[in-house]
Amino acid sequence: MARVVISPRTVFRPRKGRSGAGGRRAGGVRRPLAWPLRLLAMLCAFAFMVTFAVVLAQLTLEPSPASASIAHSNLRPGSSLRAYLEGAGTREAVKQIGGNVLIGVPFGVLVPVVAPGARKVLPVLLLTATVMLLVEFAQGALITGRAFDIDDVILNTSGALLGWVLLGRRMGRAVHARKPRE
Repeated sequence: MARVVISPRTVFRPRKGRSGAGGRRAGGVRRPLAWPLRLLAMLCAFAFMVTFAVVLAQLTLEPSPASASIAHSNLRPGSSLRAYLEGAGTREAVKQIGGNVLIGVPFGVLVPVVAPGARKVLPVLLLTATVMLLVEFAQGALITGRAFDIDDVILNTSGALLGWVLLGRRMGRAVHARKPRE
């Protein structure tokens, strides 16, 4: 058997006259988008964020008088999840858990585009957890038939993490790329 030795210098050397893979220049620095495209992307993301806020308010802040007798607050993480998985049918558990995860996904996708300072995962998760805590506090204190549930906050924040991993990180970097050092 013949051994072939490939030098890393020849394999990974960028070709002359081309930028690196994925819109990167030689040296690993991304090219920033032109400012009109950046502005358009930020405005579109902001419009989607406002639309999402309206939908979120309709989903979570509408009174549910029929549920007033069965709604109860949950301050123990995992308690509602256990109840969904043990007591409710599979369809209801998937609806509750999946719905709460999906509610958080737009935060993970849109926040890095709208806010240049929130391109990293920690600011996105902190913002999502804060907003969802406020929604849950409002549900528990002000809305008939709704209750505070810490598991909802955890699932919503997990959804934001999922959105950030799948799209938000790349979209934030594309819109708010660092300028190359000269």
